[in-house]
Amino acid sequence: MNKSTNTLFERNSWLRASDAELLQQSRQVHYRASGPGGQHRNKVETAVKLHHAPSGVSAHAAESRSQEENRRHATRRLRERIAFEIRAPFDPNHPELPPELAAHLGPRASLSVNAKNQNFPLIAATALDALAACDGSYAEAAQALGVTTSQLLRFLKSDRELWRAVSESFARKRATDA
Repeated sequence: MNKSTNTLFERNSWLRASDAELLQQSRQVHYRASGPGGQHRNKVETAVKLHHAPSGVSAHAAESRSQEENRRHATRRLRERIAFEIRAPFDPNHPELPPELAAHLGPRASLSVNAKNQNFPLIAATALDALAACDGSYAEAAQALGVTTSQLLRFLKSDRELWRAVSESFARKRATDA
């Protein structure tokens, strides 16, 4: 297996991992967060920060007074950050689409997946890989993914953090091209 194939395999295995498996691969830090919540929040370490050592990605959550709830939020955010930040090789001429993406392709080249769906991060990562491989061309990326351009754009805009990742990748590309 070459390095690029290894990156794809690793990233996708992290995205497919259960929450427990992802937590096992991560270092957890608990701390006190400031903000609303009164005495309980200021006395108890309920905020959670996760650092996923294999990918180098971190995420945190501190909005709840429950450590367990914050752990769930941080785990979801960690999975999304891995999907949005770690790029893997993608061949637009011979795309290998993950079965999770194929399961959400509908008739007439439509793509329907909710951001709360457990497969969303993997599908988002694949869409971002296609977009990067096609040098930011939505039409070429959509064709490689087997969806219409409007469906790809609708999917990318369906989640604020995903759309931010698309915008930041374009900004990085413009900065390196200049």
